[in-house]
Amino acid sequence: MTSSPARPGNGEAARRGDALALLKAEFDGGSDVWRSALGGAVCVAEPEAARAVMGNRHGAVADTSDFYHHRHGVFGPRSAQLAIGRAARTLVQRHLQERRDDLPRLVAERLAPRSEWPDAGNLLVLEHLRDVLLRPDAPPHLHATVEAIVARSVLAGARRRHPAPSRLLFRRRALRTLYLEMRARQRAARPLDHPSGPRDLVDVVVGGGGPEADPQDLVEVYLSFLFATAGSIGFALGWSVRLLGTHPEHTAAEPSWTVREALRLWPVAWLFARTPDRVQELGGVRVTPRDRLMVCSYLVHRHPGHWERPDEFVPQRWAEGTPDTAAYLPFGLGAHTCAGATVTVRLLEDLVGLLTRDWRLSVTPDGDGPQVGPALAPPRFTATLSRPDGCPERR
Repeated sequence: MTSSPARPGNGEAARRGDALALLKAEFDGGSDVWRSALGGAVCVAEPEAARAVMGNRHGAVADTSDFYHHRHGVFGPRSAQLAIGRAARTLVQRHLQERRDDLPRLVAERLAPRSEWPDAGNLLVLEHLRDVLLRPDAPPHLHATVEAIVARSVLAGARRRHPAPSRLLFRRRALRTLYLEMRARQRAARPLDHPSGPRDLVDVVVGGGGPEADPQDLVEVYLSFLFATAGSIGFALGWSVRLLGTHPEHTAAEPSWTVREALRLWPVAWLFARTPDRVQELGGVRVTPRDRLMVCSYLVHRHPGHWERPDEFVPQRWAEGTPDTAAYLPFGLGAHTCAGATVTVRLLEDLVGLLTRDWRLSVTPDGDGPQVGPALAPPRFTATLSRPDGCPERR
């Protein structure tokens, strides 16, 4: 589960799109730490400097989390973050192991013979992880609320399809529904070490936060999980599918190579914000606690000093492991590295493996550049799947 971004309005999403274009234009591969025109932020694209910031070597930046942000700051304490991360990872790992045999059916039902992306990837991941997000016996209105949040807030471009008053009204209703569920589960007092374990991610968040946690904060942590699963994993799958479909010469590549190369070219979490803890020099630029550091993993992953053919899709570069570990951080780095990185990659590799082994894939693009927001989503495209014998799959 990649780091969950904040949920922006349309204006912020547009500004982020401009931000990627601006940072790409400013970056020249030589000056890779610079004071950007992007609000005066200091942008970091040099891999070692990026790792120093993300890993917080020597306590150089204020400690923060990319995942546990809420309206008042950062959910804590750190012990609660760690407990929630461990329990969530264990829950998802168990689910993926138990339901792995469901994936061929899901691919056939949801993607064949034709599917519209990136929404198809988000909705497939939602279906596969539905019981993790919310236990099957949860009230129907709660399931309907979670599905509506995905449809109206997670899918790429979803906000543009609904007027602002409608979005505001829906947000109030959805938050209220989740708030009441958090309170009810807090009263039920099911700790993380319950003999049966947590039933879903709501149990994980409530059990990790404890009975004294503000239910509104728990709602926001839960929404981070929802955006990280149905959103970020779905977008990462979309990039893998799009790249394979537009580069058929690479369909025989190992699924792990394809997934890693897709995450290199199009890291879903592409921009990380940090604040310096003291006056210091970073890559020749003087920074102070009044500055904002922006680590751009998109540029780190395409740094010409660390990657051959940095803008090309070359999955074979991963045949012998990680070509340059210093210049690869798709899940962040350090104490706040995405807790779900391993399970995310496993699910993506399983799905890519199914698509390349059991199907013939073709893609019809509908746009070139990414859909830029807090996450990098693929542009619209249509994927067509047929069986290798040439007979299209019928629903």
